[in-house]
Amino acid sequence: MAPVEFGFLLIPQFSMLSFSGVLEPLRMANRLVETPLYRWQMFTPENLPVPASNGLLFEPTGRMEAPGTLDTLIVVAGIDANTYCTPAILGWLRRLASHNVNLGATSVGPLFLARAGLLDKHRCTIHWENVAGLREEFPLLNITDELYEIDGQRLTCSGGTAGLDMMMHLIGQRHGYRLATAVAEQCIHPEIRKSRASQRLSLRNRLNVTNPHLLAAIECMERHMEDTLSSAQLALQVGLSVRQLNRLFQSNFSVTPSGFYRNLRLERARNLLEQTGMPVAEVSLACGFATTSHFIRCFRERFDHTPTAARGHQRGRYADAPHMPGA
Repeated sequence: MAPVEFGFLLIPQFSMLSFSGVLEPLRMANRLVETPLYRWQMFTPENLPVPASNGLLFEPTGRMEAPGTLDTLIVVAGIDANTYCTPAILGWLRRLASHNVNLGATSVGPLFLARAGLLDKHRCTIHWENVAGLREEFPLLNITDELYEIDGQRLTCSGGTAGLDMMMHLIGQRHGYRLATAVAEQCIHPEIRKSRASQRLSLRNRLNVTNPHLLAAIECMERHMEDTLSSAQLALQVGLSVRQLNRLFQSNFSVTPSGFYRNLRLERARNLLEQTGMPVAEVSLACGFATTSHFIRCFRERFDHTPTAARGHQRGRYADAPHMPGA
């Protein structure tokens, strides 16, 4: 049986973890059976060396104008993906699709497939931080919160270690469950997760809180980013008085429920500004602000710069610890 040919399109500032997640299982499968089940090439925009987000430089091993007989091409993208989503790359992906190449993407890579029109009528997923932005830009796409999605000739992955699960699923389909589990053991990956496993830690673990009323209130806020609820409506939803709800947020986060809620919405707004080309006024509405002027004022107070300037702050943002909504 001829080796399966994989290609990886490395977009500048891609995540090394996401790349390793989709590449290393192939290498391990080859080593375990002592035969080349898989071969791979790395492609880069304009065939030039590209840096990963950690600064390491990667040289292409193949040329975009002569990709060879690829079975599957996976786009690996991360920080600043929006910047590198050029007509030349999108056209190249469409040409590969026309030649019956399976197309995949990991982390923020699904953005490229979506903009190339290659995810229409396919289930797809993306890193949890980019889900809202992709849904705003492509409201007709079937975007899920799954770890990965394999739908016909399209495979998308949320990134990071989820790539291990997706690739071990593919290895299991082609070469059997025993080899897939052997690869998992080599990765010290004790369980091959199903695609429906959650991308994120639970709210309980993420925020280190256990009070069920508090967790229910935050979940309610996350469901109502655009059609915002008042503190009285939130309290009613979770079976508390407004005073009790306020006490819970003050004791756990040193902020009022409305302040916590506003910070959640501002975090979402920042993601949309960084990941999409949506006008500021549209972002304001999508995040529940009645007027653009109020949104701009709140945004500046929270992040020390305007929404317009936020698009230039993306790279620096990821070097810092993430903002907690109550901070």
